[in-house]
Amino acid sequence: MKLSLRIWRQKDRNTPGRFVSYEVDGVTPDMSFLEMLDVLNEDLTTRGEEPVAFEHDCREGICGSCGFLIDGVPHGPRRHTTVCQLHMRFFKGGDSLTLEPWRARAFPVVRDLVVDRSAFDRIIQAGGYISAPTGSAPDANAILVPKEAADTAFDAAACIGCGACVASCPNAAAMLFTAAKVAHLNSLPQGQPERDERTLNMVAAMGREVFGTCSNHGECEAVCPKGIPLEFIAALNRDVIRAAFRRRREPLHVIGAAQHPAHEDVCESNSAQKESST
Repeated sequence: MKLSLRIWRQKDRNTPGRFVSYEVDGVTPDMSFLEMLDVLNEDLTTRGEEPVAFEHDCREGICGSCGFLIDGVPHGPRRHTTVCQLHMRFFKGGDSLTLEPWRARAFPVVRDLVVDRSAFDRIIQAGGYISAPTGSAPDANAILVPKEAADTAFDAAACIGCGACVASCPNAAAMLFTAAKVAHLNSLPQGQPERDERTLNMVAAMGREVFGTCSNHGECEAVCPKGIPLEFIAALNRDVIRAAFRRRREPLHVIGAAQHPAHEDVCESNSAQKESST
């Protein structure tokens, strides 16, 4: 099978990029898409040309590293499939494909099809964890997890952080990613003590990056290789409102947000001012 590829080539984030056309021959139906690119790179290396840079690791749809646009669609035409799991049997000989990196300000191009997704890491660092006392390992059944909570947490934890949701969104929003990471821990009993701080901190971290805002287009759910549903975004919105309401009574440490006094403290200070004035 022979294919025509139109690939975005860019040396680094400070150098303008351009599309370059290539022909790939000897492609078999059982090859994965990345194996097809390996064939192209072997040919380019043999000819003394610079190989196409693309990110990958597990090649099993787990790590989320391999994502890029195929004919404008994140991860290509197959639903619930990452690029590394996409096989060439779904294409025909003579097809012309356009490959380009994620297009979002929050994901600057590092080289060719590789982008910097460290903005996701900073969102995780803001609250994607639980605090636990150190020492001997606790008993496995010390905290019982209801099945419904476990199922919800498992569904949210399926997110691999590939960035397809951002690349597909007209606003380049990261709400689906953030919502999945928040829901993963907020659904479990172990995540309840820090639930409000986690929610507000991770949303604040998302706001500090150059992601857009969600306007319910639903493109993120359509291209997500793990099928993360929009319901998690709705749950995040509810958690934010709930956490903000509680914060009026009990101040929370929100990274990057202005700290306001507790509602009770304001009342006490106002009463004290009235007493002193009399």
